[in-house]
Amino acid sequence: KRDSLMPPSRMRFDGPKDALSFKRNGEEFLTYYKELCLLKPDEHILDVGSGIGRKTIPLTKYLQKNGSYEGFDIIKQGVDWCEKNISTKYPHFHFKHVDVYNKEYNPQGKINPSEFKFPYEDNYFDLVVLGSVFTHMLPADVENYIKEVVRVLKIGGKSLITYFLLDDEALMLINEKNSKPYSGRELNFRYKRENYRTIDQNLPELAVAYELPFIINQYKRNGLEIHDPIYYGSWCGKEKFLGNQDMIVATKT
Repeated sequence: KRDSLMPPSRMRFDGPKDALSFKRNGEEFLTYYKELCLLKPDEHILDVGSGIGRKTIPLTKYLQKNGSYEGFDIIKQGVDWCEKNISTKYPHFHFKHVDVYNKEYNPQGKINPSEFKFPYEDNYFDLVVLGSVFTHMLPADVENYIKEVVRVLKIGGKSLITYFLLDDEALMLINEKNSKPYSGRELNFRYKRENYRTIDQNLPELAVAYELPFIINQYKRNGLEIHDPIYYGSWCGKEKFLGNQDMIVATKT
């Protein structure tokens, strides 16, 4: 019998398609939350881009009832599934649909992402996570989201955000064509813009890579202290990596 907390294959629109890889990837993120961000079972976590619940499902066995999970996403189908299959069993898990525009994922969206205000109060969350969100957003939108992450975090709260980061090694590996395919497309990031690159000049949100100094500057400007080290991913062909995408953990000072 199919696990009720495993979305059917036709609905796995984010992350791995096969059930085993889908489950393992979610468990991988739980390990990051616990070991890199020191998330406790009674704390409050916000998942920006909750998708179809890939990173949420393992948390149902970890977060206690005096802790909480909030997630939002621009794809209503995923939010509806999570509300029906997760929130009904775990009342301290909540999901919201937000109609934020994204040229790739929500082209009919009504809300400008550079002006969007997260629907949560100030200084509430112990951890805010964004997995493969800024890899599909443009600079003005990223700047606003980082400000919102800081606003809703407690002092001393942490953020975990994944990226495609462009440093000298990544650029060299890309030029040598060592990067891995993404959704069937080569991550060559050949189209250069100010502070970022994309693989599709007509649909830049398909995959966006940011110059590392630009991202570091955004953190400094907003009072986020980056943890050392930055955890680089395997996407561009680096030999030493933690996951697929690059990952920055930071603390609100």
